[in-house]
Amino acid sequence: MITADFIEYIRSVRRYSERTVQIYGLVLEDYSQDRQVKDDDELIASLNPSELRSYEVNLLDDRKLSPKTVNLHLSVLSRFCDYLIKVGRLSSNPVSLVSRPKIMKRVPEFYRLESMDDYFVRTQANASPEALEAFLSDPTGEDGKGLYCKRLARLIINILYSLGLRRSEVIGLTLGDVDFGRKVVKVHGKGDKMREIPLVDSLSEEILLYLKAVDALCGGCRSLIDPLLVTYGLDSLYPVYLDRTVKEELGDVDGINGRKSPHVLRHSIATQLLNDGADLNSIKEMLGHSSLATTQIYTHSSIAQLKDIYKQAHPRAKNGGKHGD
Repeated sequence: MITADFIEYIRSVRRYSERTVQIYGLVLEDYSQDRQVKDDDELIASLNPSELRSYEVNLLDDRKLSPKTVNLHLSVLSRFCDYLIKVGRLSSNPVSLVSRPKIMKRVPEFYRLESMDDYFVRTQANASPEALEAFLSDPTGEDGKGLYCKRLARLIINILYSLGLRRSEVIGLTLGDVDFGRKVVKVHGKGDKMREIPLVDSLSEEILLYLKAVDALCGGCRSLIDPLLVTYGLDSLYPVYLDRTVKEELGDVDGINGRKSPHVLRHSIATQLLNDGADLNSIKEMLGHSSLATTQIYTHSSIAQLKDIYKQAHPRAKNGGKHGD
């Protein structure tokens, strides 16, 4: 079917991530079932403004999906229509004629610097040379797994926060992606775009100590294309593992009461960099955003923090502006 050709196109030619390819496939399958199409001709015939509006209403009103999710469905259908134009099956994109539901802009969540500093101070022992020595003395012993898992968990948080990586980018890091000589990490982001992020000394040292622990488990037989981070059983990490690690590691940190996820750590370092005076273009390059407009959402976080400081410190704000000069 034409949908299978499109999926192969975005996977092999456009080099979309496997997660994105999966989402596109699910949306196209959902649309085909919703419109009850049986073959390519019926599918393409259904791609008209009237049918697309009906599908949008069904998603919003009947299935109660959020405007953000509905916009995602329409974006996938729009990309599919662009592909059909490319291969000569459509003359124009009908999705462009469909009005989209408005999405309320939300200020990105972020963890304050004080909370993250508290976490790294409290877990410093897990990343210490002394903890490594204890592990190396008996890596497969009773305490070995616990020492390794604590070190790995802290390193996951450190990489997410220090480098501002996406969850998939952390999982995709290989040994060869870390250049200790140049002090940079090569990151393969969305669309297989590669960027380099500076590697601070403290994180570099922590990674080196961690790799000694891995070598003790595998006998030092790994190559540059092997994953940088692995479980105690030497398996690759996976999304749920990272999500669970972030929730457990940040669960009892003072000041962190909201959502605990890898993406909030990414928001946090972007917000902190902006508050410390980094320019938006530099943050854009670090995060791997394709558009500066995406990076600009962090200016709202900076303003929100400024408002909090204003309320606490400004003489006219503390008393509501009454009786002041």
